[in-house]
Amino acid sequence: MKAVFFAYNQALTEAVNSILDRHQIKGYTKWADVQGCGSNGGEPHFGNHTWPAMNSSILAIMEDKKVKPLLENLKKLDDSAEQQGLRAFVWNVEEQI
Repeated sequence: MKAVFFAYNQALTEAVNSILDRHQIKGYTKWADVQGCGSNGGEPHFGNHTWPAMNSSILAIMEDKKVKPLLENLKKLDDSAEQQGLRAFVWNVEEQI
């Protein structure tokens, strides 16, 4: 099993939800109104007057075979909307209950 964490500009929410549905990813936790600043020169997303955008984040647990196709689709979305920002990270899941 793998844990995939991704953070993205809330403007991408509909597209992210569509990707999750397409890949039948059902086991996840979502955080809305997440603040942050990307590492690739993106603008901060702080939800204030100066930087009004906000992020959302998802932590999804899935079978190993689903990770690569998911990441490929998230990468396509990020490439099509680079100014919005999307980053994903993968960890091994050692145990679960």
